[in-house]
Amino acid sequence: MFTGIIEELGMIQSLKTDKENLDITVRANFTSELKIDQSVAHNGVCLTVVSIEEETYTVTAIKETLDKTNLNDLSEGSFVNLERGMKLGARLDGHIVQGHVDQTAICTAISEADGSWYFTFRYDPKLNNITIEKGSITVNGVSLTVVNSKKDEFSVAIIPFTYEHTNFKTFREGTVVNLEFDVIGKYVKRITELG
Repeated sequence: MFTGIIEELGMIQSLKTDKENLDITVRANFTSELKIDQSVAHNGVCLTVVSIEEETYTVTAIKETLDKTNLNDLSEGSFVNLERGMKLGARLDGHIVQGHVDQTAICTAISEADGSWYFTFRYDPKLNNITIEKGSITVNGVSLTVVNSKKDEFSVAIIPFTYEHTNFKTFREGTVVNLEFDVIGKYVKRITELG
């Protein structure tokens, strides 16, 4: 379980294919605090630490994960948003994030707004995910508030701190991002579909 509050930007040290899996080695400041079998969110994707070596650790993404996320777009030197699992009893500064990506989206517009930025994303509506105005959304693991919600598109407003401390600063039009829709909203949607 995560909060969507990014701890740091990690750098991809190496990528190795093993059959249909991808071993991702990441350089991060908190590596010395990690343990084998611990969960870390990478651009919002919950992955398990399988090895640790000095300042780097390795996680493995299986085909199912690679098919549904932007992890295939990583390259050596790429930056990923990192968050370790939530501590029980700590403040929930973002929202409840599972680290289970629902689908990807494409950045379609970026506009500067005199000290902040608006990013617009379009996603495939066939998967029946929804956003609501002022609802929660996770973009590459970052907990954000939806503005300008549409059937297959939404925007988020990014403050300077988030821009500088996440990989939002690397986004361009056409960048593919991971989306995790609000878990409470997903349950409400499912209940209404069944009712």
